[in-house]
Amino acid sequence: MKNGKIVGQNGELSGKTILLVNTGSIKKKFIVQRIKKLGLHLIVLNKEIVSWAQPYVDQWILADTGNHQEALQAVKVFLQDKQKVNVDGVMTFWEDDVLLTARICDRFNFIGIPFDVAKKARNKHLFREFCVSHGLPAPRYKLVKAPEDMEYVQNNFVFPLVIKPTYGSSSAYVVKAENFEELQEIYNYVKKNISTTGESALADGMDIMVEEYIDGNEVDIDMLLQNGKLKFFSIVDNFKTEEPFFIETQEAVPSSLPDKDQDKLVEMAEKILEKLGVQNGCVHFEAKITKTGPMPLEVNLRLGGDEAFAFSKEAWHVDLIDGALKIAIGIYLDKVIKPEEPYKYLISQTLTPPHSGLLVKLDLDEKLKTNKNIVDLFIFKEVGDSVLVPPEGYEYMGWVTVQGYNDLDAEENLEEVLKDIKFEVAKYDPASSIGKTSRKNRFSMAAINTNILKGAAKIENIRRLVLKDKRDFRIGIIGNNFAGIEGTVQNEPASVGNQMMEVLAERGYQVTLFDFNNVAKAYQELKESNIDLAFNVCERINGSSLLEPHVAALLDTLQIPYTGSNPLTLGICIDKIKVKKLLTYHNIPTPKWDYVYSLDEEIRADLEYPLIVKPSNTDNSTGISNDSVVTNPAELKRQLKQVIVELKRPALIEEYIEGDEYDVAILGSEEKDLRVLPLSRSIFDKLPAGYWHIYPFEAKFLNDPIYKNNIELQEPAKNINVKLSSLISEIALDTYSILDCHDYGRVEIKVDKNNNPYVLELNPNPSLSPKAMLPAAAKLVGEDYGDLLEQLIVLAVKRYQKKSFDYNLYNFSL
Repeated sequence: MKNGKIVGQNGELSGKTILLVNTGSIKKKFIVQRIKKLGLHLIVLNKEIVSWAQPYVDQWILADTGNHQEALQAVKVFLQDKQKVNVDGVMTFWEDDVLLTARICDRFNFIGIPFDVAKKARNKHLFREFCVSHGLPAPRYKLVKAPEDMEYVQNNFVFPLVIKPTYGSSSAYVVKAENFEELQEIYNYVKKNISTTGESALADGMDIMVEEYIDGNEVDIDMLLQNGKLKFFSIVDNFKTEEPFFIETQEAVPSSLPDKDQDKLVEMAEKILEKLGVQNGCVHFEAKITKTGPMPLEVNLRLGGDEAFAFSKEAWHVDLIDGALKIAIGIYLDKVIKPEEPYKYLISQTLTPPHSGLLVKLDLDEKLKTNKNIVDLFIFKEVGDSVLVPPEGYEYMGWVTVQGYNDLDAEENLEEVLKDIKFEVAKYDPASSIGKTSRKNRFSMAAINTNILKGAAKIENIRRLVLKDKRDFRIGIIGNNFAGIEGTVQNEPASVGNQMMEVLAERGYQVTLFDFNNVAKAYQELKESNIDLAFNVCERINGSSLLEPHVAALLDTLQIPYTGSNPLTLGICIDKIKVKKLLTYHNIPTPKWDYVYSLDEEIRADLEYPLIVKPSNTDNSTGISNDSVVTNPAELKRQLKQVIVELKRPALIEEYIEGDEYDVAILGSEEKDLRVLPLSRSIFDKLPAGYWHIYPFEAKFLNDPIYKNNIELQEPAKNINVKLSSLISEIALDTYSILDCHDYGRVEIKVDKNNNPYVLELNPNPSLSPKAMLPAAAKLVGEDYGDLLEQLIVLAVKRYQKKSFDYNLYNFSL
């Protein structure tokens, strides 16, 4: 050993063959990469081929590592069939397979830790029993399997106590209880939730134990042992965990504990490992230093997780992967003589959100790429991933390790780095759709049900069952007949009613059109009619879209069931300012915004140009042109005057989002029947210079060739990242639910250059013209225009059949 570096003959590991048991998760990718960089031939025993590890693996042995007999047989067959391959050693870096690796060492005579020894160390209850029987320090503990065990704990133990699984890792299901009532609640929680899904390292057993809480400073001791001799150790300070779930926060190396305490910790660890019979291996020993001396917590017979490798490598110039490989293969290690001071002081931070939810935003400042103080930055969660923290799960997003000239310098550097790592996790809520959807491919529908196919099948079966009896229904179509009236905006509502009548009549329905251009006449006709259900596709009363919500109110007063949303939802959604306030209140991502009712009102100073100025209460892009996007105060003032003075509308000002626009069509009213149809995407990249990436009035209703020929409309969206697709769908679902939409709706979402989504608006009763976005999306999943109309009938009928007549007016979300 020289200068703290493991040395020997050059390329001592090059050409050697190692059998690695389980690649582990992608968090372990750096280990697999390091093994290949050291020049080894890598054979991996794994249940399946893992795509991220494939480039580094020379040969795979495929077997279920959770089934030891199957795995041992697979290794035996491989060694027999590949006699020319000389396996020099076996090892694992994955807690789940410590026991299997020990069995392989026993069976095939490799260097390692015997199974009997590994089982005593890995089972926390057996480890406590071992410590007590050998006169080693241990808290009072009890295996809990029956009610009388809890009574024993209550009568004989001193609170606080800790409940933990006898197996497992990463503090999963390890919870602190301050009193007996909490103990019972926590025990029931752990018993109910403990599973290998939440923590794969529990595969070896799910017994639960209770022990007295150990108060003191916690440390990790990373060790290399060969032939029973300690060749290297590094003590890492653990900062106080977030209790009661012992969530890790920060760690630092070198330890700031007094030398005498560090000596006691190492002496205790050596004694325990010697008595256990651990002769060879890389060990991650967890302990506390208390008022009465050192106390062992756990013995992990593998390399410590996350930052353990970087800590030893950077602080002491000791490569734990290199050392562990050499021990497994039998290459002699000199003892490491550490310098008085480390080469670097390091501190790490575990990136854990304050609550469970979906990662909806992740911003890593460009400065991080050139920050020389960062030793390791690993984030394995992506936008769109769920992050489950206690009590829902035991996940985190990643970690960052930072260096400094001393411990204070390292802490200050960490504080600066954390300022450049910004993320947002949308909190789970019983009413929230965040994190509950998945999308098989771009043609499939996102269903809130866990199993998409089952959910879609149930909806389809219900639809068919209801349709069998519903084609005798008398349907009223509430619309606007603009026949003979000039105007591009009026053309669509004038035709949609007639098209719906034709299709529904062909399917056997009795259909009547009610023209709300003559409100008094339509109201009287409705009052005297015998229709069973009204299709509300009316967009205007007395020529004003602002009165559209009153159509639904009139139908409510006449007690006529109708499709679509209620008056309150329609009224709110036509007011973009109110929608913005609600989205902001519910933490739905939307462009930063402000609003004014007059030209003398001030606008928030933190809005960044370019901005887009919109009338707050018009539809069909009325009042929106290419000039609506402004780049300086003079342009902003001009456009505000256009909206407020010329159009006589309040003005909504938003930060302009440069990116693709997604339309999200949603069907349903309640959680169990909500569906997201395939997304459509508008790509504006081909627009000429000077044209902003928006849909102005000219693009929607004047067929301006500049827009018509240069905006690419993808139905469905192509080559979209699965996680982004799910995230957009989930945000749209939450928007839809928050605004209490019924039966159908369309959410407009734009993404920025980093694919962060922002809700622009929601149309609760979007166009049902056959060529409109929603019918087009339904067609992609095999539902023609008639099928869609019938499905909306079914959704409305179900909504009214299940609840009281006025239930649709209860805006629970609002």
